[in-house]
Amino acid sequence: MVTASPSARIREAMERLDGVTGSPHRFGGTEYRLGRRELGHVHGDDLVDVPLPRRIRDEVIAQGLAEPHHLLPETGWVSCFLRRPEDVEHAIALLQRSYALALDQRARRGSSDSGETSAG
Repeated sequence: MVTASPSARIREAMERLDGVTGSPHRFGGTEYRLGRRELGHVHGDDLVDVPLPRRIRDEVIAQGLAEPHHLLPETGWVSCFLRRPEDVEHAIALLQRSYALALDQRARRGSSDSGETSAG
C-alpha cells in the first residue's frame, strides 16, 4: 500500500471543502483560499502555515498543535511542521478551522468574498 504524501493528503482534504481553491503560493508550495481570503498554505511536505485570530492562535500553540509562525511569530499566523503522521492530521484540522472561521466571517458580513490575508 502506498501512502499519500503529506501535501497530497492535505490537498485531498482541502479539495473536499466547498468553495476552496488551491494555487501556487508566492513563496513556494500551495495556498488555499476561500474567495480572496487565504486559509493557509503548504510548503512542500514539511510545513503548513495558517492564519488564525490571535486568541485561537494562542490556544492552538498552548495545546501543542502548532508553533508561532516560523518567520512572523508575533502575528496571528501559526506554523505546523509535518514531522510525524499525526502532524498532518493536526495541519488539516487547523486548515479546516481556518475555513470554518472564514465561513462564519463571510456569513456575518453577508458577503461572498472576505478580505485578503497573506503571509510567508
